[in-house]
Amino acid sequence: MSVIRETDLPGIGRKFLIDTEEGDRVIVILHEDGKRELFCPSPEEPEELMRVMTMTDTEARQLGGIVGGMNYQPTALEKVEHTLDQLSIEWYKLKKGIKAIGRSIGELKIRENTGTVVIASIDTMHKQTVSPGPEYVLTEGMTLVLAGERQNIQKLKRILEVGEA
Repeated sequence: MSVIRETDLPGIGRKFLIDTEEGDRVIVILHEDGKRELFCPSPEEPEELMRVMTMTDTEARQLGGIVGGMNYQPTALEKVEHTLDQLSIEWYKLKKGIKAIGRSIGELKIRENTGTVVIASIDTMHKQTVSPGPEYVLTEGMTLVLAGERQNIQKLKRILEVGEA
């Protein structure tokens, strides 16, 4: 696991020093105005820092989404789960042959039958839909981001696979 150290920089913001498991180091300065600066050790002088880039708040959040897998999820992570107490969030890819393909969220009564919600979807062209409504039709190859209790998400997966409760 990486080690992250934080330091307040009075009048500037906050400094984050990150040492990764691979032995790499990066420093992020988060300025009070939202600007971010990234630094790494110089290859010639490891004690000397090189500025890698400066980003606006919006650019930093976009990069965070990319690094965090919001824009692209590697195939190896198709079943990533995050658990917060009783809430689970899981990515679920609709593979060929699943009975729910071509049916809408409302038609499947996902929330009513399972207590879970589809919080987003990513189609095969990487188009993202946040909070798709009941009229939203499920298509082959799309990835759904599901939220609910773990056992209810498992129930939803069965519904998606067989097409009914």
